[in-house]
Amino acid sequence: MSRRRSVSPVAPRRVSSSSEEADWRGAADDITEDDEAEEGLASASLSNASAAEDSSPTGARRLEVAPECHGQRLDAWLSACIPAYSRSHLKGLIEAGAVQVGGQAVTSASRKVAQGQVVDIVLQATAQSQAFVPEPMDLPIVFEDEHLLVVDKPAGLVVHPAAGNWSGTLMNGLLAHHVGAASLPRAGIVHRLDKDTSGLMVVGKTLEAVTALSRAIAARDVKRQYLALAHGQVPESESVTSSIGRDPVTRVRMAVVPSGKPARTDVQRLLCAQVQEAPASGRSEDARPARWVSGVLCTLHTGRTHQIRVHLSSRRHPLIADALYGGAPMLGMARQALHAARLGFVHPITGEALRFEAALPADMATAWTELEKQAENTDAGA
Repeated sequence: MSRRRSVSPVAPRRVSSSSEEADWRGAADDITEDDEAEEGLASASLSNASAAEDSSPTGARRLEVAPECHGQRLDAWLSACIPAYSRSHLKGLIEAGAVQVGGQAVTSASRKVAQGQVVDIVLQATAQSQAFVPEPMDLPIVFEDEHLLVVDKPAGLVVHPAAGNWSGTLMNGLLAHHVGAASLPRAGIVHRLDKDTSGLMVVGKTLEAVTALSRAIAARDVKRQYLALAHGQVPESESVTSSIGRDPVTRVRMAVVPSGKPARTDVQRLLCAQVQEAPASGRSEDARPARWVSGVLCTLHTGRTHQIRVHLSSRRHPLIADALYGGAPMLGMARQALHAARLGFVHPITGEALRFEAALPADMATAWTELEKQAENTDAGA
């Protein structure tokens, strides 16, 4: 048995016809997946965001332990002497052998310093201070004018530098793409997609555009819809309104919690079929029972961190291959099956209504096509 509505992945394109305009009615949403717009993404400039680290001294320094500092931990004492650097960064320098006490290398941050000791340290810039640099890359630009651009972000591309990803991000690419990005908040980025989520994002190129787009996001005047593949038989149509906050047990996850922020996701099932996959061993006795998979269209009305992933998993329909929220790999997917397929907003300068659609990337398009085949086979046998 299958339940199916047709969906045809399309090439990235701009949509402007009146017939397609109706598809967007009621689809307004706050597109910032990580609540950045609500927390003032555009309130601070890129240069201010890293000013303290950028102005930090580098090179060799010689310090002497004052009497009142006798007995302090080495990392704590260095942090007080060199406030431009975080204690964790200084601890890393100690462990890397960049600190000498009395002419001898010291690699233990917990070592106690003594009055009169001479401490030499070779200061090195933090990874964060070196993150906001231009890195030329082929940006998948769908639309661009002098005020903004729309990109079709591939899965695997990190949007903004952060711990573990200080280079090779979309921000680095934007800084290389146009000189004005360096003077903008987050290089013009007004919302994010998760690393392994693909699809459409809008980026401002001027402060006026960034400010207007951020306000539009906060007012939920930006329209966005996602295509996703989820485990189980998702209802034909439902609106999930559970509040979302940090998971109290696993802090890297979000969860449905009473104390969380209000959130709403409208979910429409487009396709549903049982999928029987061949066992990895190739032996028929190892075959698992067929499992239901649904292809869905999700419309955001708020923009909480991991919102679609959390809402669907809370209904026992985690996304395919979304390990963080309980999704198992299927249909060849090795990353969460989520794609920002539609984006609509009013141009902040010209006032023109802009609508864009982006094709499913290769991995998800293959999975979606396979699910359609399974549905057709089931229909034929019914």
